[in-house]
Amino acid sequence: MASQNSKSSSSSKPKATAKAPSSRTEQARSVAESAVDLPVGAVLEVSDRVAELVEPFAGRSAAQKQLKSYSSQLRRTAKRTERRGAGARRKAATEARKTRNRVEREARKRQRTVESTLKRNRTEVEQRVRQVGDQLAALR
Repeated sequence: MASQNSKSSSSSKPKATAKAPSSRTEQARSVAESAVDLPVGAVLEVSDRVAELVEPFAGRSAAQKQLKSYSSQLRRTAKRTERRGAGARRKAATEARKTRNRVEREARKRQRTVESTLKRNRTEVEQRVRQVGDQLAALR
């Protein structure tokens, strides 16, 4: 019954909006009709939606069947969400491991560079100290 009313009210709307109001009185009437039509249409729409929601729960067996359906749907959604979370966690762990390995590899490379530079500089300094020592010994 509610769906019939919404159809009849929606079929009367195009007639009102099809012709442009020519006088101020007609404009005022048109605005007043719109102000009434909107809440009436909203009530009819809500009524239809409530009827759709209540319909599956008309009888006990239908309600139990619907609840079982909701339960299995919820279970599937929870499992899907859990799988997505697990996948995201694994991906984050893999990225963290790759980043850690890259940083460690870079740190080892820099350490080797610093150690080799230090060894080369130490050798060079020792050589120069010996040269200066030899030059001092030759001057005496």
